[in-house]
Amino acid sequence: MTAARARRRLGSTEIVYLALAGILLLAGLLVAVRGGNLFAQQNISYMLTQTSLLGFVAVGQTFVVLCRSLDLSVGYVVALCSLVGATTMAGDPSRVWAGVLAALVVAAGIGLANGLVVSALRVNPFIATLGTGLIVKGFLDTRFKGPEGEVPVAFQAFGYTRVGPVPVSTVVLLMVAAAAVVLLTRTRAGYHMFAVGGSLDVARLSGVRTGRTLVLAHVLCSLCAGAAGLLIAARFGTGNALVYSYGLDLDSIAAVVLGGTLLFGGRGSVIGTVGGVAILAVLDTSFNVLDVNPFFKDVLRGVIIVAAVALYARRQLDPASRRARFAPGGAARRRGVPA
Repeated sequence: MTAARARRRLGSTEIVYLALAGILLLAGLLVAVRGGNLFAQQNISYMLTQTSLLGFVAVGQTFVVLCRSLDLSVGYVVALCSLVGATTMAGDPSRVWAGVLAALVVAAGIGLANGLVVSALRVNPFIATLGTGLIVKGFLDTRFKGPEGEVPVAFQAFGYTRVGPVPVSTVVLLMVAAAAVVLLTRTRAGYHMFAVGGSLDVARLSGVRTGRTLVLAHVLCSLCAGAAGLLIAARFGTGNALVYSYGLDLDSIAAVVLGGTLLFGGRGSVIGTVGGVAILAVLDTSFNVLDVNPFFKDVLRGVIIVAAVALYARRQLDPASRRARFAPGGAARRRGVPA
């Protein structure tokens, strides 16, 4: 066996977590030089809190990006669901489950609308989901002038309770991410998402119901955004329409891309997305501890995202990075490399 065959190239997920470890180490050293401790319990709790909020949205975004789509309405869905949940609960502990169900039903309805517009009407997902988001924004700006509703104390535990430094919301996020991994890697629906993202025409000719798969991906994406909206309501104790200004739509796409999922679809993982979310959370926490100028903070985040995309693009274009194929006669060789 030659050295070229024996050498195992790192996958995107491994690169993400190696980068996360390197960023943690570098950030910890920089904070220590300034006399602080990045790994103090308060900072770790803040880091994990940031991870859980963006994580719900990013996990959902992974489904649609894998299908070669995207969803720019998630920020508005988060805001709307926080209000629906809080106003339905109205401070009554007996209505907690009604509020949760109402928020998730609204989220699923928006996802269904997005999926049908993209799959049945053939509207570009960028335009379709942006239009849906603007419709929701118009409703929020017209109907809600400020925070409304009241979340019972029992449900606020979802936003504030911790097990040591680990928030309960982070534990719930990991459970959702684990369920997403199982769906994508162990179910027919998950295989179909990868197939649709790889090639819509090939998937259709192979018998995959591409429209149904796209609709499912958008519904799951909106449901995850709805869960993030409930988390916002639990933390604030009320619903808030201005949550859509948090930039969760673009941040979730950035986390998905940092996690190694291709914007052209067909390749990626939820595990990588969680790593991408963690990288953004570590950067935000480090910048806050170091008191970095907000403008410079955005510049650094942008540079890191562009560098990550460039790295993944280079790996896709490099013939040596492509996975092994079997040549005639059973000899394994890399595609594009002479036997």
